[in-house]
Amino acid sequence: MGIPSSTVTPEEVDARLAARLAELRAERGWSLDELARRTGVSRSTLSRLEHGEISPTAALLNKLCAAYERTMSRLLAEVESEPPQLVRAGDQALWRDEASGFLRRSVSPPHAGLRGEVVEGVLRPGADISYDGPSVPGLEQHIWVLDGALRVDANGHSHEVRAGDCLRFRLWGRSRFRCAGPGPVRYALVVVLP
Repeated sequence: MGIPSSTVTPEEVDARLAARLAELRAERGWSLDELARRTGVSRSTLSRLEHGEISPTAALLNKLCAAYERTMSRLLAEVESEPPQLVRAGDQALWRDEASGFLRRSVSPPHAGLRGEVVEGVLRPGADISYDGPSVPGLEQHIWVLDGALRVDANGHSHEVRAGDCLRFRLWGRSRFRCAGPGPVRYALVVVLP
């Protein structure tokens, strides 16, 4: 059963995430220095993250996901219980990156035997998030804007996606998501593993 967002505090999610990140590094036998080399994130930041002293940003989590070869949704699902087949609205895990103005709802979290997942994203006006690369090369993404406008840069191309539009691609390189309107943008992101 998924973690109901109403019963698990953000601090508990951050603590579970910190522990899981430390486990992933230990499973690979990497030192903090090795992980810093692979991600471009300072050793001190990684240490503070694994000890739960800081909360990760979306960009930082993306770098770690790339090193550990998993999607952000899969990593976040690993700190939760097995999700049910029916995911009730009140049980959909929420994650906030206050620094970038990003709110992420795991509408249909990763599940054993399934290759796709659905995420709802909300970016407040002025929000701008850049990712160095996909967590999994060739990750298929379908971005359907529900309200507002979203500027997406992916694979060297820039797109303005407005309410009702759907942008789809396989991601191989850097990407950037920006709120392109005066109000917030809300979108559905369907992610399919290669």
